[in-house]
Amino acid sequence: MRNMIFALAATLAVAGCTTAEKTAVGGAAVGAAIGGIATGNLEGAAVGAAVGGVGGYLLGRAADRPGYCRYRDRYNGRVYVERC
Repeated sequence: MRNMIFALAATLAVAGCTTAEKTAVGGAAVGAAIGGIATGNLEGAAVGAAVGGVGGYLLGRAADRPGYCRYRDRYNGRVYVERC
């Protein structure tokens, strides 16, 4: 029950954030999990959280730009941002 209350509070805390902030939190959580699993120690999880947070923030910031859209090149899969 305590974990459920903590998860609900964390969800509500993130609800008022911008897209960039939400993706940064998600990226940090995923990065920490992957870093911790891959290295088996706290330092790996910290590095994974930092890398995931920065990557998530940059992706979210690109999504927050009004008048710009993200496109994917169908030949090589590269994602780029241009005016809509």
